[in-house]
Amino acid sequence: MKMNVAPDREKLLELAHYRMPFGKFKGRYLVNLPEPYLIWYQQKGFPEGKLGNLLKSMLEIKVNGLEPLIRKIQKDFPR
Repeated sequence: MKMNVAPDREKLLELAHYRMPFGKFKGRYLVNLPEPYLIWYQQKGFPEGKLGNLLKSMLEIKVNGLEPLIRKIQKDFPR
């Protein structure tokens, strides 16, 4: 059985262009949020729903040093 592990293109595009909707970093792209802020969210509990999932994904991306991938998507696929 072959598993498809290719990331969903639309989800990556959304993640690359999603902006923080509230708080201290309102209006910032999620990729531009400081890692300690994302870790704080992880410790206190990510919000429910889409934003929480995106923040969780962004933390994984940052921890694994993959921000250049997101910045490339922003550059290559502007919205």
